[in-house]
Amino acid sequence: MFLFDWLRLFPALPIYLAIPLAPLLGSLIAGLGSRQLKEKAHWAPIIGVAVAFYLALFVLWQVTQGVTFYGNVYTWGVMGNLPLHIGLDIDALTAVMLVVVTFVSLCVHVYTVGYMHGDPGYARFFSYIALFTFAMIMLVMSNNFLQLFFGWEAVGLVSYLLIGFWFQRESANAAAIKAFIVNRVGDFGFLLGIAAIYSYCGSLDYRTVFAQLPNLVGHTVTIIPGHPWSVITWIAILLFIGAMGKSAQVPLHVWLPESMEGPTPISALIHAATMVTAGIFMVARMSPIYELSATALAVVLMIGAITALFMGLIGLVQNDIKRIIAYSTLSQLGYMTAALGASAFSAAIFHLMTHAFFKALLFLAAGSVIHAMNNEQDIRKMGGLRRYMPVTYVTFLIGSLALAGIPPFAGFFSKDLIIEAVGLAHVPGAGLAEFFLVAGVLVTALYTFRLFFLVFHGQPRMDAHTRAHLHESPWVITVPLLALTIPSIYAGWAYIKPIGLGSFFQGAIPVAQQWNTIGEIAAHWHGSLSFVMHGLISLPFWLAVIGIITAAYLYLILPGMPVVLARALRPFTWILEHKYGFDALNRVLLVNGVLFFGRLFWRVGDVRIIDGIMVNGTAREVGKAALSWRRVQSGYIYHYAFAMIIGLIMLMTYFVVMRG
Repeated sequence: MFLFDWLRLFPALPIYLAIPLAPLLGSLIAGLGSRQLKEKAHWAPIIGVAVAFYLALFVLWQVTQGVTFYGNVYTWGVMGNLPLHIGLDIDALTAVMLVVVTFVSLCVHVYTVGYMHGDPGYARFFSYIALFTFAMIMLVMSNNFLQLFFGWEAVGLVSYLLIGFWFQRESANAAAIKAFIVNRVGDFGFLLGIAAIYSYCGSLDYRTVFAQLPNLVGHTVTIIPGHPWSVITWIAILLFIGAMGKSAQVPLHVWLPESMEGPTPISALIHAATMVTAGIFMVARMSPIYELSATALAVVLMIGAITALFMGLIGLVQNDIKRIIAYSTLSQLGYMTAALGASAFSAAIFHLMTHAFFKALLFLAAGSVIHAMNNEQDIRKMGGLRRYMPVTYVTFLIGSLALAGIPPFAGFFSKDLIIEAVGLAHVPGAGLAEFFLVAGVLVTALYTFRLFFLVFHGQPRMDAHTRAHLHESPWVITVPLLALTIPSIYAGWAYIKPIGLGSFFQGAIPVAQQWNTIGEIAAHWHGSLSFVMHGLISLPFWLAVIGIITAAYLYLILPGMPVVLARALRPFTWILEHKYGFDALNRVLLVNGVLFFGRLFWRVGDVRIIDGIMVNGTAREVGKAALSWRRVQSGYIYHYAFAMIIGLIMLMTYFVVMRG
């Protein structure tokens, strides 16, 4: 392509390094120069992410030409026999992730200019989101577990800063701490998995570890006496615990809806392309490990399927516009995870890609609504916005159709591919998982269009003052929405064959079962059109249509019916409103548990041992000794003379008695 011809003059390695370094430089400029730049602080991060996006497109184009890279850039330390490398793995999986992350991040950066205008932390916010992008890029490009863990922890740290960005709010601080603590639970398992890999393989380099996996087959480790585990299964499940935290799978999902306390741009970035996709990417990258453990695949499959259905059901009873979309993110992450468990790794990445586009679109469109509604987020106080916000209305409709899985929008292709793959899987529990995923299609369409109809249709329910000032958002907000509608419409249709059904990831995902499953599906559906024709007669499509019709009937034709149904189904809705008790359980186990041990260590360790004995106790004993010796120093000559006589008598006694 002529857009990339001049880049051929440069060596590949500096181009690869420029992708993460450009956002990092933009972040540093915005952060360190915040006092001077103020409302102009957005230029450096936007330019940095734009450069990264352009170079990511170049890398993707190179990969399609067969150009890949795997190697270490430099060694920043050595620990015993373990060299600590910074390295790069540039292949098809990396290239797709780079394009998705940088494109969505660029749209979010531009959108933020309008959304965060006038906020006292304007420059700080741009510094954070550019740093967030840098961390995710480092995670994606890594070729070893140490660098992967660095990016993994970095996105967790910056997400804490972004979720709690409005730190004046107690709810934002609580949400940030909750996200941080829950992710530490998952990261503990992840770190144990990395430690087990080094223990058994003696290396943290991806290719070295993958090459040694056949030697671990048949090896066991005893975790519980009398119950040996396969080493590979143990490693795979430990790594997946980390993915459960980052990608918010049951039961470590509770932090994700709370992350809505952050500004809407970061909600879009976290939910669409960065933090929550890290776990999906990691499991796909570790596909050679998971291929060797049917037990681990079954665990991944069932956790994903349960998350897909049961988190979607909670979305039916939510009234906060951002929380509804947040629960849809949980559900869609469940679909991706189920695909991983079915060994359909390319289908999971394909849905990750399409979901990133339409979910970012939905979040940014929701932010446009919130912006116009003077920060109101309760959908019960909206209605009839289509006449005031036509651009937001159309873009939100496109995102909703893509999420519901209506052809030819992007979500239809990737979601149906996952359902097909799970249906063909030979993993234990695949039948039940397929049922959950198919039922989830109906639930997704129902909560999505409940949200859409309540916000944009019916009679306006906002107060007169808000209604008088309703208008479409400025171009700096609507342009990113329009940019995201293009892949939300086009990406599924265009890339189902090369990415979803083709061999694009063959070099990056060397898993036989993956290509057996995808090959079996591809043998029936040769391209986009045949896949659509099949989809139009499939059960998931008609369940989506039923969900949309049901939502229209309940919220447009008989708007009083949902209240009647909620009363009739009160036990069921009560369970959903209380989110299956996970928040209460986590409050008891995590929050109260952390507080209990914190207070224990404070009272016993800090107050009694450190302060009471080691610090204050030492000072107290020294003080007593000093007081005793001070009494000897009375200042009277006869006391000193008496002491000298006593000392002389003692010396004489010593020499007489001891020396005989």
